[in-house]
Amino acid sequence: MKKPLALIAVALLCAACAPAANTAPAPAEPTTVTPSAPVSLSASSGPQAPGGTVPATIGITWDQASKDRAADIAEKAMADFARPAMGEKQWANDLARWLTPQATADYSAVDPANIPANRVTGPATLSVDEANGYGVTAAVPTNAGTYIVQLLRTGKDAPWKVNRFTPPAS
Repeated sequence: MKKPLALIAVALLCAACAPAANTAPAPAEPTTVTPSAPVSLSASSGPQAPGGTVPATIGITWDQASKDRAADIAEKAMADFARPAMGEKQWANDLARWLTPQATADYSAVDPANIPANRVTGPATLSVDEANGYGVTAAVPTNAGTYIVQLLRTGKDAPWKVNRFTPPAS
């Protein structure tokens, strides 16, 4: 009686370990889809980055007022950034008003004591790409060298926000 019981136990154990049968229907034969229009992966059917071209500004053109606002924001943001003696919390709170949401997160862990600049020493100089009304870089001179400040906006009347401070090359 022990042998048949052992054989049944082994059979049940093997059945439990065996893969289950596939009850899903077989996949349908692949079909060829013919697009009704040519596929475009980017604006103006041009290549995407890297090596691509910047899409049109979609109604945002550069004017002197936009340039003046961008330069002003770059200078003010750099002045708030270049305060190594300021307490971390106050520094981060003051700086946040100039920053994009991503930059706010990125700079929240910065210790201002590690910033070598402590004052802006001249006006910002913009590098404007006339085909891109959404972004600009500004060179802002400080007592520790010239910082590059990247500014972005979401529309013509939207405020400029700093996305990145790049320190001078050593």
